[in-house]
Amino acid sequence: MNYCDIYNKSITSSEEFWKEQANQLEWYNQPSNILSTDKNGYPLWFADGDLNACYLAVDKHIQDGYGEQVAIIYDSPVTQTVKKYTFNEVKTEVAKLAGGLLSLGLEKGDTAVIYMPMIPQAAFAMLACARIGVTHSVVFGGFAPHELAIRIDDCEPKAIITASSGIEIDRLIAYKPLVDEAIELANHKPEKVVVFNRKLGARVPFKKYDVDYDALVYGSEETPCIPVNSTHPLYILYTSGTTGKPKGIVRDTGGYATALKFSMQHIYDAKEGDVFWAASDVGWVVGHSYIVYGPLMNRNTTVLFEGKPIRTPDASTFWRVIAEHKVNIMFTAPTAIRAIKKEDPNGEFIKQYDLSSLRIQFLAGERCDVATLEWYREHIPVPAIDHWWQTESGWPMIANMMGVEYLPIKPGSAGKAVTGYDIRIFGENGQELGPNEEGYVVIKLPLPPGTLLDLWKDNERFKAGYLNKFPGYYFSGDGGFKDNDDYIYITGRVDDVINVAGHRLSTAEMEEIVASHHSVAECAVIGINDELKGQIPLALVVAKSGEDIKHFQLQHEVVHLVREQIGAVASLRDVIIVQRLPKTRSGKILRKMMRSIADGEQFQVPSTIDDEAIIDEIRDVLEHAKIGCFK
Repeated sequence: MNYCDIYNKSITSSEEFWKEQANQLEWYNQPSNILSTDKNGYPLWFADGDLNACYLAVDKHIQDGYGEQVAIIYDSPVTQTVKKYTFNEVKTEVAKLAGGLLSLGLEKGDTAVIYMPMIPQAAFAMLACARIGVTHSVVFGGFAPHELAIRIDDCEPKAIITASSGIEIDRLIAYKPLVDEAIELANHKPEKVVVFNRKLGARVPFKKYDVDYDALVYGSEETPCIPVNSTHPLYILYTSGTTGKPKGIVRDTGGYATALKFSMQHIYDAKEGDVFWAASDVGWVVGHSYIVYGPLMNRNTTVLFEGKPIRTPDASTFWRVIAEHKVNIMFTAPTAIRAIKKEDPNGEFIKQYDLSSLRIQFLAGERCDVATLEWYREHIPVPAIDHWWQTESGWPMIANMMGVEYLPIKPGSAGKAVTGYDIRIFGENGQELGPNEEGYVVIKLPLPPGTLLDLWKDNERFKAGYLNKFPGYYFSGDGGFKDNDDYIYITGRVDDVINVAGHRLSTAEMEEIVASHHSVAECAVIGINDELKGQIPLALVVAKSGEDIKHFQLQHEVVHLVREQIGAVASLRDVIIVQRLPKTRSGKILRKMMRSIADGEQFQVPSTIDDEAIIDEIRDVLEHAKIGCFK
């Protein structure tokens, strides 16, 4: 079946299509009610089915005779550790931890917060919760106590599962004091805190509510999987950068399992037994879907990597992991490739490793600029596939579905709509736009299985944020357009469009052009206030390592490039060289924050920021250049 056939069937016969996919899973109670609605009229998938996500990810493979296959490869350059766990070993760890959680009083329907670094115990904790029907909420390890406290108050966990410390390149971060402070700040008080002591030298203050992870596992019996309803919340995941009351994305179990199994095979082209590596973190949606649940449900060996693309120890790390573990499919953010490109522009490290096992490289998490895509393709002879999705969707919305048909790649496009997603481009008044007309990216309801069920305890906000703007459609919050071949181009969040003297211009388009300059490693273009034109663009660029180019020369050449390709209307005059760009820990560039700094506006420092010191760095650069409010 080719892409057009499978896509059209998923839209015109969606219930039949998704019933076929659900049949690929093992259910305790096979669903017969394929598509229904909840009490608010929102679509639900497989509402009368019962299953268990941990069973599908672990126990099923053991029963099928694959217990000795490696399930998880833990590769930690920051601790110089490589450890492999078979499905049998994972089951023992997970089932005993699940038994321990039951002994602490947790039961089906409760919630638990997991606050851990990238270690196997983080995955074990997720699977142990799923095993007994406890809804987990993974909070990115190292989040400030205030942010953790907000999430504790929102999801009211009965327990927190944490570790003694995380490692940020070469810095030890003690987690336990952060957890203790968060509990002190929170109104809701979890009953227990389960602490995995990594014995790396971090301070681990003892509190009355503490339980030692190893002792709990050692002293507990293995517990079997508990069947849960398809619509049972597997997890709550709070979106990054949330301020005030957090936005907790609720994910179901049955629809999500169906979508993940389907996506592993039809989007990522992962065969059972393949080695799959998503270089992300369990604190993000990529970690949930494609480090833990997706690969394990598809009987893939998943790589759990505790490190960075550079400085652990250098820009060769990714290539070492691929060669050493014979990775078949990799998934990372374009920012990781840009970081490697900056440190090793000629790809010298790549030549040192045998990457013959690698079949496909996937990129997502932010828009992939053409220059990065072309650099990768120049140095590594495998398809580099951009694709697009959101925390809300839980799995890809736009992609080149490599397991169905490898379509021609169009740089700048994330591909075509994935099966089940009826994606349209709307104008301001809800009218559907034609080819090459930029507008709002929306998806006709029902969304396919695996997408968000609701916001945790906040249905009104759910409707206001996603459903009310265009009734009958999910509003993605992104702008974009389709070309004549139905390839979709995401131009960025709708607030990344700037208005220059009445002309609506895409900063994403300008970034593509700026990034194409041979001396630019990465860049961000933002719109800043201007008395005359309303807004004007400002480009902040990071030069490639070893590049010896004068500031005025780079500015002149970049301005010329943008004028040549967009025109004088772009009004780009200011190009500032910076040492680095402010980002979240998952690699998203914090454009809105930089805009606020330049405009002299008050802003909340995003909880997900990688390093707060960058704020003063950007402010100093803008002040020195007399840009924006610093004129």
